[in-house]
Amino acid sequence: MKNFISVNDVDDINSLVTKGLAYKANPFADRNLGADKRIGMLFLNPSLRTRLSTQVAAEQLGMEAIVFNVDKDGWALEFEDGAIMSGNTVEHVKDAAPILGNYFDILCIRAFPSLTNKKDDYSEQVMTAFKQYAGVPIVSLESATLHPLQSLTDIITIKETFKEKRKPKIVLTWAPHIKALPQCVPNSFAEWINAWGEADFVITHPKDYELDEKYTKGATITLDQDAALKDADYVYVKNWSTYTDYGRIYTNDPAWMLTNKKLATTNNAKIMHCLPVRRNVELSDEVLDSANSIVTQQASNRVWAAQAVLSEILKAKK
Repeated sequence: MKNFISVNDVDDINSLVTKGLAYKANPFADRNLGADKRIGMLFLNPSLRTRLSTQVAAEQLGMEAIVFNVDKDGWALEFEDGAIMSGNTVEHVKDAAPILGNYFDILCIRAFPSLTNKKDDYSEQVMTAFKQYAGVPIVSLESATLHPLQSLTDIITIKETFKEKRKPKIVLTWAPHIKALPQCVPNSFAEWINAWGEADFVITHPKDYELDEKYTKGATITLDQDAALKDADYVYVKNWSTYTDYGRIYTNDPAWMLTNKKLATTNNAKIMHCLPVRRNVELSDEVLDSANSIVTQQASNRVWAAQAVLSEILKAKK
């Protein structure tokens, strides 16, 4: 594996999942794999689980991890080719990225979309620029459109918890929120589940909340949440803003919040969410605190997803 930016960088999802679960059973199995290697983690936006889990994973492989909050401690970066830098940006990525590539063996980047310019966001300006100019493997810690480490974690968690000899029914459901959120997690989850091909996959959302078909093609899509939830084995809850009329909130209908009553027709479904979650807006307390909720297990598995990815990149560099 040369980079980890989307599912397209992965040759075999199940093999990567198996590796992640093997690290969970034996975290220090490859404690010397990253000896004398350095990983740089650049955050243009905030992070809790992604940052800490990736740092833990790197150190369990013997790497030195250095974290830099670009949004707080660094110069404002410019990403546009040919830009006349007479505004707020101080340093062009063309100048910064090659230097960072000389400092680090692997470079991890965290960036969010603007939710104002769909063309720029969906061109993945930030991730594309670092991949082009850094000269070292790039790992996405979330980008403008995707969150691949989260999606790998999600499949690891499903594989770990589903024991029946059939395909699970997995439902991705939109949830209310107080502000416009990116499409990164639902885009990525849809892309990975479709590429995995080992689930009956349904996406449900209100009218006008369609995601980019590039990611959802292959899934069943319905505006009827109750119908979608019937016989579900897993329900992944996530808010996202509109894609077509980009970055908008058209509805905040509390009827879309998941409750125990809504789950009555499921197959005793396990509940997933990428966190952070707004309690009693996206998900009710009764669901989050129930035995069906696996959000803590899911978040904890972030370490093993990151460790599997980093080890694949380290082995490819040898």
